[in-house]
Amino acid sequence: MAQQIFQHSFANGLTLLLERMDHVRSAAVNFLVPAGCVYDPPDELGLVSIFSDMITRGAGDRDSRALTLAMDSLGLDHSESVGQLHLRFWGSTLARNIPSSLELFADILRHPHLPAEELDSVKALALQDLQALEDEPRAKVMVEMRRRFWPAPLGQDRRGTEASIGRITEKSIRDFHDAHFGPRGTILSVAGNVEWLPLRDQVEKLFGDWTGKDVRPPELTPPVKGSTHLDKDTTQTQIVIGYPSVPFGHPEYYAALGAVQVLSGGMGARLFTEVREKRGLCYSVSANYQTFKQVAGILCYAGTTTERAQETLDVTIGELRRLADGVSDDEVQRVRAGLKSSVIMQEESTSSRAGALASDWYYLGRVRSMEEIHDAIESLSPTSILDHVRKHPPRDFTIVTLGKNALQLPTK
Repeated sequence: MAQQIFQHSFANGLTLLLERMDHVRSAAVNFLVPAGCVYDPPDELGLVSIFSDMITRGAGDRDSRALTLAMDSLGLDHSESVGQLHLRFWGSTLARNIPSSLELFADILRHPHLPAEELDSVKALALQDLQALEDEPRAKVMVEMRRRFWPAPLGQDRRGTEASIGRITEKSIRDFHDAHFGPRGTILSVAGNVEWLPLRDQVEKLFGDWTGKDVRPPELTPPVKGSTHLDKDTTQTQIVIGYPSVPFGHPEYYAALGAVQVLSGGMGARLFTEVREKRGLCYSVSANYQTFKQVAGILCYAGTTTERAQETLDVTIGELRRLADGVSDDEVQRVRAGLKSSVIMQEESTSSRAGALASDWYYLGRVRSMEEIHDAIESLSPTSILDHVRKHPPRDFTIVTLGKNALQLPTK
């Protein structure tokens, strides 16, 4: 059955997307609001995370408990998450409950209470989250990697600092909502058994008179780059290796994704086989593709013991460089199978489809069809992946380690 994709841009700048899925009884909604942690004021880092906790504590004519009960009465599974560039509001329920769910989301986005009396307790939770980072070495090393690897402020950590959290006030929270919440740049995507015209009309009614200030994307400054070691008296060593790649939307995007899958696309992939299975060097090893509009990168992680850390780093770097020596037909067949499997599972999930609609629109200004994605995956070959790797080889590494001993880093 052909996909049913609908799109409408309202006069105030809000974009509405729908993928109608006749074969399901559920539906999911996804709001992307351009209000991520890159918009934290420099002296109030962590503000967006605190704001995201506050925004659902009462909205419209409902206090916090009444809002929670209203969501529960609709069977609305929901969450809020802080990204670098966006605040994401997500909900999933029976398709027939989408109109009532959208009414609740309209109150949350447009008329949150942001109760001042709860700010101290929310800040206390934020401080606990920050302090817990010291007990999570993998998360801690990733925070430092992102800070060094991405152009600022893209690598900014959502948690902030103890001092910056202390400076956040009720006025800070309200000023942030006034400055960053509005229709321009906001994307509402819906996927499920939902009719287009009633949805469009309801969104016009709920959000058509929504106004707000223009949110300018942050100016990017060059990344810190370089490598560093975080000293910690522990028996484990955390290793993260980053290198540049092509961003989503680039003609070689799928080839870049294929190269990462060769490295880390399952238990038969190279990193798991060579670093863990054959040599027993580490308990965890992976490579992941990450992207923004302008820049992208591959971040590789390995967790190992102090004694085997140097060999783990050396072998991992060796496997990254060995990509340029060639990719086999069997490897590409496994890559295609893995990517197709993930696409098929996404096709069957309203939540995944709602998220993909918004992501495609943000990055590309259009929605990719499933046929386009399938064709791109099917076109992957040893030659296309190898050509990409040779044009964009793993190099210019940023390396961050955490553990008892600093490691000897590659010279280039």
